[in-house]
Amino acid sequence: MNNQFLDAKGRPRIVITGIGVMSPLGHTMEESWDSLLNGRSGIGPITNFDASGLPSRIAGEVKEFVAKKYMDFKEARRMSRASQLAVAAARMALDDAGLPEPVPNPERVGTLVGTGVGGFEVADENLKILRSKGFSRVSPFAMTGFLPNMPSHHVSLLAKALGPISTVTAACATGTQAIGEAMELIRSGRADMMITGGVEGLIHEAAIAGFGAMRALSTGFNDTPEKASRPFDKDRDGFVLSEGAGVLIIERLDHALARNACIYAELKGYAASADAYHVAQPDPEAAGAVRAMQWTVQDACLQPDDVDYINAHGTSTPMNDSSETFAVKTVFGERAYEVPISSSKSVLGHAMGGAGAIEAIFCALALNQSIIPPTWNYETPDPECDLDYVANGPRSAPLQVAMSNSFGLGGQNACLVLGKYDKNV
Repeated sequence: MNNQFLDAKGRPRIVITGIGVMSPLGHTMEESWDSLLNGRSGIGPITNFDASGLPSRIAGEVKEFVAKKYMDFKEARRMSRASQLAVAAARMALDDAGLPEPVPNPERVGTLVGTGVGGFEVADENLKILRSKGFSRVSPFAMTGFLPNMPSHHVSLLAKALGPISTVTAACATGTQAIGEAMELIRSGRADMMITGGVEGLIHEAAIAGFGAMRALSTGFNDTPEKASRPFDKDRDGFVLSEGAGVLIIERLDHALARNACIYAELKGYAASADAYHVAQPDPEAAGAVRAMQWTVQDACLQPDDVDYINAHGTSTPMNDSSETFAVKTVFGERAYEVPISSSKSVLGHAMGGAGAIEAIFCALALNQSIIPPTWNYETPDPECDLDYVANGPRSAPLQVAMSNSFGLGGQNACLVLGKYDKNV
């Protein structure tokens, strides 16, 4: 292979050629990106169920989503919401990449879509039916509806992709890790192209109640939901649960150029690490997050000084935001104060398995358009969070390298490094 198609370690260069987003910010990539840049929050009162008896009554819902616009109605009825959202985003990504359905050379196209929970609501619904109406009324699609590998299955079925297929389930780090593992499949030569990303469809009363019992959710902004997610702000009081899907088409650079594909950005580095500390609390030394960031920069054959922008995990919980700030200072030293950092969750909420994928997409768009998306609702500085969080408005900047962070429950950390694509390099 020509050297221009290989990175410094002799591995195939990998680029993003298609994007699909279905989120509380909009039903397309363009709508979601525009909402992020202009501060149109996707967070509002919960409408999926009666949340009046819960301490947190807000979420980021994908409003007015009609599955039959993106797939056969009969098939949609047999899918979980997560699978429906994933298929919708995948269909947009394939179209954006200029790919037909089915995809050409399908044995060289793989699928890796992650989800934190999958179709939880399908299991819950059928358990209620079993208890109230008996076994005969349980759906024969109950099991296949809630399994977490089903979004990957339905996406592969849509594209008729016959290459490697897998699923990542890594809580909040899911979407980021899914993209990274898809990169590794291309690097290893097992695929030329991957359909990858993450999804969650978990605005369910059990999830809101469970996270509420953990005291992880915001409870002080039920009357002003658009203000509830305030990453790095001193008055942050918890995250806002969200849903959504982000799907990317990634492929070898030479493969993309051979079919004259539009290229958004280059995927340059990936790493994952474990805290091995606590099921929910971050390591007070942020050692796992530090390792993930350092290893990702090394994997990209770069130095920390090369990073121009960080899309933070930035959940709006007191412990996460201060821990991530500490980790950034540890990795970047004094230069940490010069690196712009922002959290898309300020208007998106925390889409769990979908979060990292959507945020990686925002990084790609930031590089492509030379615009840093902001952290909205940053109003009162916190002495423990004293970096440049690009508060309350986008910023133009000649970006070359961006990092996307995801740090999940269970101490699972994953990071990506993306680069601006230069056709002359």
